[in-house]
Amino acid sequence: MSDQPTLTNTVADPHLMLAFEGTEIPEWVSRSLQHGRPAGFTLFRGWNIESPSQAVELTTDLQARNQGDQPLLIATDQEGGQLQALAGSTPFSGNMALGATGDEDLAREIGTALGRELRAVGINVNYAPAVDIATLPRNPSLGVRSFGSDPGSVTALGAAVAAGMADSGVLATAKHFPGKGEAAVDPHYELPLLDLTRERMDRVELAPFSRLFAAEIPLTMVGHYLVPALTGSATEPISVSRQGLSTLREDLGFGGVIISDALDMKALDQGSAQVVEFIAMINAGIDLLLCMPDPELRGRAITALEKGHERGLISDTSLASSRKRIELLRSSIPVIEPDTSVVGSVKHLALASRLAERSITLVRDEAGALPLATSGRLLVLEPEPSNVTPADTTALYPPVLSEELARYHPSITARVYPQTPSEGDMSGLLELAPEHDVIVVGTVVAPQAQGRLVTELVASGKPVIAVALRTPFDILEYPSVSTYVATYSSHQPAMAALASKLFGQQGFSGKLPAPIEGLYPLGHGL
Repeated sequence: MSDQPTLTNTVADPHLMLAFEGTEIPEWVSRSLQHGRPAGFTLFRGWNIESPSQAVELTTDLQARNQGDQPLLIATDQEGGQLQALAGSTPFSGNMALGATGDEDLAREIGTALGRELRAVGINVNYAPAVDIATLPRNPSLGVRSFGSDPGSVTALGAAVAAGMADSGVLATAKHFPGKGEAAVDPHYELPLLDLTRERMDRVELAPFSRLFAAEIPLTMVGHYLVPALTGSATEPISVSRQGLSTLREDLGFGGVIISDALDMKALDQGSAQVVEFIAMINAGIDLLLCMPDPELRGRAITALEKGHERGLISDTSLASSRKRIELLRSSIPVIEPDTSVVGSVKHLALASRLAERSITLVRDEAGALPLATSGRLLVLEPEPSNVTPADTTALYPPVLSEELARYHPSITARVYPQTPSEGDMSGLLELAPEHDVIVVGTVVAPQAQGRLVTELVASGKPVIAVALRTPFDILEYPSVSTYVATYSSHQPAMAALASKLFGQQGFSGKLPAPIEGLYPLGHGL
């Protein structure tokens, strides 16, 4: 489209990670690659990636059209677990599952596999690992993206995953600085306040970043949060704060590239006021602005850098230092021939199964309901897969709990219920209980209605096995249940491992990577 902003070899070019909609290169991107020098592109599952083979074609085309002297940074969010940007990739259970194993060697293997699959399709930067500490159970945008609540474990596992990515030739990114574990609202929609002391942050939130920076991780992503302990301001997000980002450079000694979190988050002002914020970000020390496909947002970013520099609001010195870091980063990208055979390979699927088997945690079995018998009638209820935050791809995967349980039991009634079941939905599901001998119910408790459903199923008098399909905190909404399992994932390898364990084919070995307040401590597991 003619109204798409095009780079013209200005000061803005090297400081932008661009994004676009479509599985092929739009005309405006082609012009930008010819006339400008963008740092690179972020690819998204919903907009750009349909399959490994299509991803290879796209990344190869982008690099072929690049007129710069260095390869483009081509990035995505391939965390594993709830955020899997690469279609067709191995469905690993993710960070909190690794936290439940506490196994650094396994974490490094997972990091290597994640990296190998990205490099196999021409992606050379991963916006991972997330090393936020899970200190707030109902954090709306973190959940199983965290390794857990213990800073030492998160530090060790995050460093291992990052090392694995480095082993595979992918540039890893520590995020979301300075740690969003205490964010009570989702920055996609609101600006969170992290009301913590500096002493607390040094001891908890900043610990993983300090370790990763010492290991020379090449990038870190700064989130959009109010952090008065670091910025000295109750109104200025850390991503626009020179004082706040000095914590990165001066206190923690980070010498790599700092990238902003997505610029379309409602935690930031949207509209024309963003021009001021983008100037402030560059002055604060942000090297790369993470643009989204919105052409107006991209235009504001270009205007901010061009006019900010032209008016003397952005100095040549700060831009030169930033460009040097970006050029060094781009020059470090190894040349590896794409090979899609590694994506979703038998070897990686076996690794995903091993992670699932090691992580699933039996939290409670007071009535001795396990293992399940293969006789009688089994009712299986599972919530419809859904995204609980924009940084989520769960809705793209089908529900498979009942399918995996059916491998062991000949008489199953299966129902998939809405994420927020209505009164009618609840009544229909509860009416099924008397007809069955045992009930297995999966939950992802964002809506309280799921807690009510489990509580009323327990009241029916039938044995109920409740399964938390994401974080292990669901039991706080239905504490009366006598058998409770945490899986940290609803992907097929996790559900297959769960079924095997429920029917006694495997034992449980996972341990809680975070405490369940008032019920179970960190490290609990039967």
